[in-house]
Amino acid sequence: MSFVKYLRRDSLLQLAGKQSLSRSFMLQTCRTLIIETALPESVKLNRLSGSDSGIVEVNLDRPVAKNSINKEMLKGLQNTFETIHQDSSARVVMITSLVPGVFCAGADLKERRTMSPSEVHTYVNSLRYMFSFIEALSIPTIAAIEGVALGGGLEMALSCDLRICGENAVFGLPETGLAVIPGAGGTQRLSRLVGRSVSKELIFTGRKIDAREAAKKGLVNFCVAAGEAHKKAMEVAQQINEKGPMAIKMAKKAIDEGIETNMASGLELEDMCYQKLLNTEDRLEGLAAFAEKRKPRYTGK
Repeated sequence: MSFVKYLRRDSLLQLAGKQSLSRSFMLQTCRTLIIETALPESVKLNRLSGSDSGIVEVNLDRPVAKNSINKEMLKGLQNTFETIHQDSSARVVMITSLVPGVFCAGADLKERRTMSPSEVHTYVNSLRYMFSFIEALSIPTIAAIEGVALGGGLEMALSCDLRICGENAVFGLPETGLAVIPGAGGTQRLSRLVGRSVSKELIFTGRKIDAREAAKKGLVNFCVAAGEAHKKAMEVAQQINEKGPMAIKMAKKAIDEGIETNMASGLELEDMCYQKLLNTEDRLEGLAAFAEKRKPRYTGK
């Protein structure tokens, strides 16, 4: 069934007109809409174990189409991230590709040609909600990018908290060349990340940029040697995984929600998030570990 089948058309239009949606509302909406249970082979979920327990990988694997997102792959993404959201043991998510030389080429344009305008609208709305769901996860998300990240592929990376790429990466939002615009969050997230003027130039021209330019513009957090993006992303994920999980969630909440408001309101939000951590077992464990000169053993309580 469609990811947005249970939303009335007027509800979709109303939501699309809102300037911002709360994390809790987005998560609740997506939980209502996601009802599929089978994971298509194009999306694979890998929970790491041992010292890396808590790190979850979402592997894109549709080599016949350069990981372009068709309806079935979208269902796989929906189900996979709903599973992660419901998994209390998950602390960090990495989105990676199992296809050499490509992260994600965007929407499946061959499939798009068979759709009616209303079907295209439904699909794009579904994709937009999917990426908003990723963005709204309470735990950090990292995109490890090798090769092309175009259109919806870049929009998916933009929905993550961090982006790490290899020097072979290529980025772009080429939609205006197809007489449409980035419709799954690209006009909004790219502008907030790199600024209005840079975003306009990239979207108006549809120009592709390489990894070094992406790093210079602040599109990615790290640019490493080709083939090393996954390794670097894993290093960052491991660093995050060592920290207090509740503190990480509160830090993400304070940053994401605070940046959308004024300084005074943001500071109030920061104080609220800080207070939620004061009576946790993890805070006491952190102090004890510091005093005893050992690594803390955080439980998320």
